[in-house]
Amino acid sequence: MIDTHVHFWKFDPVRDSWITPEMEAIRHDFFPNDFVKASESTQITSCIAVQADQSADENHFLLSLAKENPVIKGIVGWVDLLDPTLEEQLSYWQDFKLIKGWRHILQAENEQFILSPALAKGIQTLGRYNYTYDLLCGHTQLSAILKLVEQLPNQPLVLDHCGKPDAKTGNLKQWSEHIQELTQNKDVYCKVSGLFTEADWFNWKETDIFNCFDVVFKHFGIERIMYGSDWPVVLLSRPYGDWFSLVQKYCSQFSETERQMIFYDNASAFYKL
Repeated sequence: MIDTHVHFWKFDPVRDSWITPEMEAIRHDFFPNDFVKASESTQITSCIAVQADQSADENHFLLSLAKENPVIKGIVGWVDLLDPTLEEQLSYWQDFKLIKGWRHILQAENEQFILSPALAKGIQTLGRYNYTYDLLCGHTQLSAILKLVEQLPNQPLVLDHCGKPDAKTGNLKQWSEHIQELTQNKDVYCKVSGLFTEADWFNWKETDIFNCFDVVFKHFGIERIMYGSDWPVVLLSRPYGDWFSLVQKYCSQFSETERQMIFYDNASAFYKL
């Protein structure tokens, strides 16, 4: 089994200012050996390392970790998609086969950025180099994401954290409608990840999470869903094993073949592992 959404960092209070003092559980270093230990009670044996910092240094950092830690089977890095020299940069990164795709933290951007022609052009360029693209956004940004995705035919895309539904209030109507529309594009996949921190961190109920799962499984279908955790951010709520067990419990309704797709096969095909 593979976890398609894991982060690593050497904590820097300036660079990682998004990790506020009340997030004490993750205000320190996280390396592959920590992930192996955190997931040792599960059947997870490998992961995709996803960028947490928007810099070329982040790519080299993750590559250096992967060189020493075979648990990392692929990397989703960061590249400036608006840079006029994007093609030159992608040509350079082609030599590093562990980099499978790219991500920009769209969650922190406004609609004007998401709908800028330069961004769409940049993501279109990724396809020419056989790279994937991770879509990280909040549920309030999905209307803009839909317009962006319309401009990206045949580009492999994956929605991180189910598009961050409002699991805390349970107000899922508009998010559900946007998910249904998004899934009309057969190139878009979905990571079931990161929902503990979209719910009430300490008082979430199983139904809060499962109600979100119901929507994404109904519309994406088994063949376009992949397991992820968002470790170590998940630790703001509960230990790694709690997330894994919850997803396992939900997926117990599916056949062994379908579970194999969710926990490995879909990710292997999408990221070309």
